[in-house]
Amino acid sequence: MTQPLILVTNDDGIASQGLWAAVEALLPLGEVLVVAPDRQWSGAGRAMVHTVTGRITEAGREINGRQVTAYAIDATPALAVIHGLTEFAPRRPSLVVSGINYGENISTEVSVSGTVGAALEAAAAGIPALAVSLAMPTHLYLTEGENQDIDYTTAAASTQHFGRLLLQKTLPYTVDVLNVNIPWKAGPETPWRLTRLSRRRYFLPLAPDRDNGSGRPGYKLLDDPTQAEPGSDVWAIKVEKVISVTPISLDMTSQADFGALAEQLRTT
Repeated sequence: MTQPLILVTNDDGIASQGLWAAVEALLPLGEVLVVAPDRQWSGAGRAMVHTVTGRITEAGREINGRQVTAYAIDATPALAVIHGLTEFAPRRPSLVVSGINYGENISTEVSVSGTVGAALEAAAAGIPALAVSLAMPTHLYLTEGENQDIDYTTAAASTQHFGRLLLQKTLPYTVDVLNVNIPWKAGPETPWRLTRLSRRRYFLPLAPDRDNGSGRPGYKLLDDPTQAEPGSDVWAIKVEKVISVTPISLDMTSQADFGALAEQLRTT
């Protein structure tokens, strides 16, 4: 019997320890194929930029006695998914997993996330998709393969749990991606909650520090997470310290009453 094919990608690059923690967690569920960017692409969203080459580097490795086929691509995370689906997958994947990301991907800023962007690209192809991110101190967000001390145990267990669920069950039509965020220092006993995206910005933009030679805007985190809405992803991982599971839909249409909205737009 043919095993389900699971395509794994990320936005932190092929060297990411989180990527390979996800791969190891998913190996018991099927055949794993890795197609990931060759470098850091955090903040890329679902970008399809024209400045990449699509250059391929083989990056396979052996994990737990199994050889895992892997490719590093000069591509954004969403483009890496397209490369995986059109060039490397021997058959249609049953699941696409993006992560495990260095840092949380929550609130309205998920549209910025390359991790979520890759999952949305898979969903647009009609494939169940899972985005997994591990909250951590901000100085670790862009560490790629450099940091060996991060504990991925709980994040990997969540990846396997929700990956198995997506392989076994058909979720409602409007659920295109499960966006899973694990609190920093979560353990095996940490429960999960279904959440909504917070409408409270979590990553607050800062003006460029031009006095120190930086022309790029910076950011800081929301100072007081209790300002977020109870039931939101921010509230879950920062206040309740539980795993946040947010169902995301490709359909970004407002849920406003169309009759009332049309009347309002016609009023002069």
